[in-house]
Amino acid sequence: MTHPALLLPAHRLSVVVPMYNEVENAAPLIDAVQAALASYPQPWELIVVDDGSRDATAATLRRHARTVGDHIRVVQLARNFRQTAAMQAGIDAATGDVIVTMDGDLQNDPRDIPRLVQRLLTEDLDIVAGWRHQRQDGFWLRKLPSQLANRLIRRITGLPFHDLGCSLKAFRADVLREVRLYGEMHRFIPAWLSTVTSPARMAEEPVEHFARTHGTSKYGLSRTLRVLVDLLAVTFFQRFAARPGHFFGVIGLAVGGLGLGILGYLGVLKLLGESIGGRPLLSLGFFCVIGGLQFLTTGVLAELLIRIYYGARHGQPYVVRRGAGDGDGA
Repeated sequence: MTHPALLLPAHRLSVVVPMYNEVENAAPLIDAVQAALASYPQPWELIVVDDGSRDATAATLRRHARTVGDHIRVVQLARNFRQTAAMQAGIDAATGDVIVTMDGDLQNDPRDIPRLVQRLLTEDLDIVAGWRHQRQDGFWLRKLPSQLANRLIRRITGLPFHDLGCSLKAFRADVLREVRLYGEMHRFIPAWLSTVTSPARMAEEPVEHFARTHGTSKYGLSRTLRVLVDLLAVTFFQRFAARPGHFFGVIGLAVGGLGLGILGYLGVLKLLGESIGGRPLLSLGFFCVIGGLQFLTTGVLAELLIRIYYGARHGQPYVVRRGAGDGDGA
């Protein structure tokens, strides 16, 4: 049977796996990826990031990596920085022009990697996200909250992904490196990527999912609140990353206009001889005007900050696609 990667253009693959307190899964994970990619005809590497584990995960990874080969690399963080930072550390260490991320709990199947990479490159996409269409997790604590969160995220972001929580994803490295992952952003990577690439260059692919057999899950219901907070940030950056003044300015004009309208109404009543000093509406109008001014000045400051950001890091609020008709005009 022809390996799918034989049909692909030349590339280098980097597989990034963050792990935290997964000593029982450390060696089996390396073996599973090695077995899945043993016949992969393109150069590949596995980067396992130990996120400050308190057990013997790091030692087990290093010891087992030495027995497999130099293409297995272990990055050890100084303490537990959480999954998003660990994933970013692996992305920074990756040398491939295609990057695949996956979990370290052996619930993702590494044999799905070639299929995701094949679709990424043959269909000229920037991201192919895994979809755990037959997820092997508990319904009430894992599947139901995830379904509700994904439905909400789809509605707000407009991205047609069924399973943003699936860590098994394939990316073009040059596009992925246009965003930096902070906080809990690993759940929203497609949404963050939509700020630098078109949703038309994103796709979803069904993947296998296994029940956890070793270790314990690092997630609970507390992540629901974090998802909601992160969703607000994602929505803001999707729509107003290059023009935050519009966001705060519209709110400021609306609130300030309401305050001026209230004060104008009370001013007319005052001219007609009515007493307005004890009316709660006077306080409301006053605070609306002050609030509107604060929103407007916040918008000005946000515009200054975004110009500093683009000037210091990117230099421009856009991304030029590499290899798409480049030329010197000769």
